[in-house]
Amino acid sequence: MKKTFFTYLAFGLSLFLLSSGFSYFIFSRTASMTQSEVTQTPTKAPKKAKVDPSLPRTEICPLNGALFTTLERDVWITRRPLGVMIENSLDSRPQSGLGTADIVYEAVAEGGITRFMGMFYCDAALSGNITIAPVRSARIYFVNLISEYDGLYAHVGGAGNCDDPNVDPRAKALCAIQRYSIKDLDQFGRAGDYKTCHRMANRLDKEVAYEHTMACFLDELYNVGTKWKWTNLDSKGVSWDKNFISWKFKSLTEKATGSPATNVSYVFWGSNRDFNKSYDVEWKYDSSLGSYSRYNGGIQAIDLNTDEPLQFKTVIVQKVKETFAEDIEKHMLYEVIGQGKAIIFMDGVAIDATWSKTARTSRTIYKDLKGKEVKLNPGPIWISLIPSNNEVVTN
Repeated sequence: MKKTFFTYLAFGLSLFLLSSGFSYFIFSRTASMTQSEVTQTPTKAPKKAKVDPSLPRTEICPLNGALFTTLERDVWITRRPLGVMIENSLDSRPQSGLGTADIVYEAVAEGGITRFMGMFYCDAALSGNITIAPVRSARIYFVNLISEYDGLYAHVGGAGNCDDPNVDPRAKALCAIQRYSIKDLDQFGRAGDYKTCHRMANRLDKEVAYEHTMACFLDELYNVGTKWKWTNLDSKGVSWDKNFISWKFKSLTEKATGSPATNVSYVFWGSNRDFNKSYDVEWKYDSSLGSYSRYNGGIQAIDLNTDEPLQFKTVIVQKVKETFAEDIEKHMLYEVIGQGKAIIFMDGVAIDATWSKTARTSRTIYKDLKGKEVKLNPGPIWISLIPSNNEVVTN
């Protein structure tokens, strides 16, 4: 009996040591892989490639009317617009990649903290595999906006699957993405299998929480779109711009007329000022550049990829109905389908306007108070969605 007991004891001890060693190996290997995923990613991606300035700029970007070279056009016509969700918490700043976007949309995600959707297409054509960061989750109003472009939509998760009981059905972004067959590059979905995005803990010169470290890379996102046969054509051979309507744009010599607006400021949430003032926005007009420079929470905004200030030729403040969703997640709803008031800033002046969007896939159109579509400045465009009753201060 004693011999049998000690035999079983020795066998059990051996099995324990073997399993412990194997567990340690797996844990160490996994930890090593996770750590390498973070630390091997460069702090900064290479800066945007410079296009030969002697090349003629003859090609009009359908998104923002800017002029580009035929080399750039030859690239973008093989693609479709790419929308990327980029966060704006204090720990995310400065962001990477916003200076390459043709259009940037801004709206509150939750708690007064705004989030961006950068639309990349023309200026991104020869930008290379630049960093876009930090990338965060989808919201329903951005889903309704990306639908204007039939674009690729890059994000990390989002609000509400169809069967999620904790999210107001009106706020279920992931459900809408599935229902409307949005060309989805969710890093928590099938796009994540291609490792287009990585945790980049060393992007900034400060430590930030894990949720602020997701970085995606421009060419890699487009490569995944190609794998799913989402180029300029979809899998059925339909071009993304079949029903797309470009905005109207001024000539380079035309100047907008309106009330003076060399300094523009507005808030998203007027409550809890100690916290929410960090998301207040100012725009300062530089007449020598013909652009507005962005300030967020009193600090000039830059693109970390280039260390250059964020400057936009046209700034649109679009007033929308704000609703608090009826769910425990405290999601927000902003009505971007419908109509409302807007103020358009160009050339140092303000133009009172209206906006209208008749359906999810329809283009948002901006008209002056006489009902004529406003011609925008060619070049980068910024659109902030603010609650209808919020004041916009100009001087």
